[in-house]
Amino acid sequence: MTIFPALFSLPRALCALRVLCVEFLSSFPRAVVLALLALLIATPTPAPQSAAPRSYLGFDRNTYPGDAALPVLRKDFAFASYWLSLPPGEKANTWKGKRELLLSQGFGFLILYRGRESRELRNEAAAKRIGIQDAKNGAAAAKAEGFASGAIIFLDIEEGGRLPDSYHAYLAVWSEELTRAGYLPGVYCSGMPIQEGPAVTITTADDIHNDGAAHDISIWAYNDFCPPSPGCAFPHDPPPPSSGGIGYAAVWQFAQSPRRKEFTAHCPAKYAPDGNCYAPNDMGHKWFLDVNTATSPDPSGGAR
Repeated sequence: MTIFPALFSLPRALCALRVLCVEFLSSFPRAVVLALLALLIATPTPAPQSAAPRSYLGFDRNTYPGDAALPVLRKDFAFASYWLSLPPGEKANTWKGKRELLLSQGFGFLILYRGRESRELRNEAAAKRIGIQDAKNGAAAAKAEGFASGAIIFLDIEEGGRLPDSYHAYLAVWSEELTRAGYLPGVYCSGMPIQEGPAVTITTADDIHNDGAAHDISIWAYNDFCPPSPGCAFPHDPPPPSSGGIGYAAVWQFAQSPRRKEFTAHCPAKYAPDGNCYAPNDMGHKWFLDVNTATSPDPSGGAR
């Protein structure tokens, strides 16, 4: 035993005897007492370790899967998409009126509104007019569905690569008008590089993110190319959205149904024989879906 542990334990033992404590400390060499105190003060307290940020899985699809599907899908997913408008290729919005039921099952939300195609935005004046109207319609639909102010509405942009100037004008006024109505803007767009020239590539996400008029827009990027995509996978510890190649993305869609063969041929986790992706607990393959990872179990803040 060294002298220092003995010196530490002896004063404590004697000080426990209240009668002897004062007398002992008064007779103990002052230099030793000061040295012990200095050692105690100088010993660093370990800093508390912050928990590593975790990610959450969610699904999206154009058609509502049905009430019976929710308990099954909730076993694998923390959040679900929710369309405020007609989804692409659909004649009806089957999500309408389902917010409370999804909420009762514990789902968070990815709120979606269909964006325009470039060919619909013929000039800047038309783009601005349409952008204002789409924002008003989106905000009104969100309010009607019970989504509170401050929720993020993701504008669905299906085309990839660099967007024309008219589309940037559309996005700018859509973002401003939506914010004015009390909601926050986001976009669902491509995070996949498109070749623009020798050694020059662009993603739609970067094109939007780098536009000064749209810097406050949240990004939900899709990139189903393997790698970085794990394919039709449902990891218990999902990768962060930044793993998809867009470092600032709030959400990454890494699997789509049906699969795109030109991008998914080397995926480690395979799609079903029919080319779609199904949740592990969907044994009967009833609900094909797209798979996403996000930094929040409620990426749109729609559960508030």
